[in-house]
Amino acid sequence: MADVKVLVVDDEAKIREYFSDVLSHQDFEVDTANNGEIAINMIDQDFYDVVLIDLNMPKVDGMAVLKHLVEHSNDSIGIILTGYATIKNAVEAMKSGAFDYLAKPVKLEEVLLVINRALEFRALKRENLALKKQLKKKYKFDNFIGDSVQMDKVFRIIEKVADTDSTVLILGASGTGKELVAKAIHYHSKRRDMPLIPVNCGAIPEDLLESEIFGHEKGAFTNAIRTRIGRFELSNGGTIFLDEIAEMSPHLQVKLLRVLQEQEFERLGGTKTIKCDIRIIAATNKDLDKLVQEGSFREDLYYRLKVIPIEIPPLRERRSDIPLLVHHFLKINTKAKGKQVKSISKDALKALSNHKWPGNVRELENIIERIVILSENDVLTLQDLPDKIREEHSPGSGSQTLIPDDGFSLNNAINEYERLLIIRALEKADWVKNRAAKLLNMNRTTLVEKIKKQGIERPRSMTH
Repeated sequence: MADVKVLVVDDEAKIREYFSDVLSHQDFEVDTANNGEIAINMIDQDFYDVVLIDLNMPKVDGMAVLKHLVEHSNDSIGIILTGYATIKNAVEAMKSGAFDYLAKPVKLEEVLLVINRALEFRALKRENLALKKQLKKKYKFDNFIGDSVQMDKVFRIIEKVADTDSTVLILGASGTGKELVAKAIHYHSKRRDMPLIPVNCGAIPEDLLESEIFGHEKGAFTNAIRTRIGRFELSNGGTIFLDEIAEMSPHLQVKLLRVLQEQEFERLGGTKTIKCDIRIIAATNKDLDKLVQEGSFREDLYYRLKVIPIEIPPLRERRSDIPLLVHHFLKINTKAKGKQVKSISKDALKALSNHKWPGNVRELENIIERIVILSENDVLTLQDLPDKIREEHSPGSGSQTLIPDDGFSLNNAINEYERLLIIRALEKADWVKNRAAKLLNMNRTTLVEKIKKQGIERPRSMTH
């Protein structure tokens, strides 16, 4: 860690020499100061990643050095050391901006653990700050796509609860945008400058999830060769997003309940209680009421999580939002993929609007990305859509799109269906017109005339 610079501030020469020696052997670059006044001058003249500060020094004490460090070098990490540890001093140091407070005599392992944890936290903080402007823009409420009554209700709830510390439970099917809602809540809250840490409880094996969330001490289990900081500790001061919360085991549900009640926990294999100040947002696509009745999810935890429930409707229940989403994803993908697609035909848009969308917004987004990439024209048509959606839209499919509420042109529908059948026959016949005509039980000349009338052309990728 030669690129990490440490300043040791202590009026005892032996302490300074000890830390200078052991930290240098750990590849830190180390400077020392024998009093608070010198330390303040050094902080003004140079940048230090970490400053170890003795609390009790004559004239300018450690608290004054810490406050100067926080005020003039807010990216530096201040750690207080003292041989006269009291709860009052510890509280004052933490309130003044110390990352941690250690009582002398201090073991090297303990100091290294605190320094590494502080550097890891700062790296995360820097990353969050670097993305802050982009994220705030991305998750502004006016950038949410949807003007349906259902989504307006969701937006209003987000607006009301964002700047509180209330626990939120987001309910909705896969692909409806639960993580997007969690991010909107965090980036519009007073915790916006602190970390938002996501945890997918369904994607991490059960035997690893406890360590991932709560962390573990060195030697807590086989292969635990070093202490690991968990997601709760990393999200201190910010928000933790527990996705797929229904997949959490009963054992972990008990531990999570304690965090919600007491705002404290222990690392796996540890005895030290760690206090945390975090907001918890959970999400699931499961019916938690049913799981509670079945006994697979704790009732007390359920009600602790469900302080503010937000239900996101599936896309099929807010069809008026589909055209807005289609045009939004068209704009994004046209720019990102360097394509020249400018619009989408009415028939294609109607077909998309009438699809049931079992995969919700995520499915729609993926389909628009796919057809933008594959399209060779500047206007997307019905022929660009996946077969299933085209078939649902075609007359005779048995779908409700046969006679929409606003009516439709019978002639256009017949022509479109004829065009679809001709293309299917040509594709099945490898674009050999004689074979396609036999499949359609018509003369070749009649088929050729219809191909010309419909403006059907063989895809360029198949002409070579």
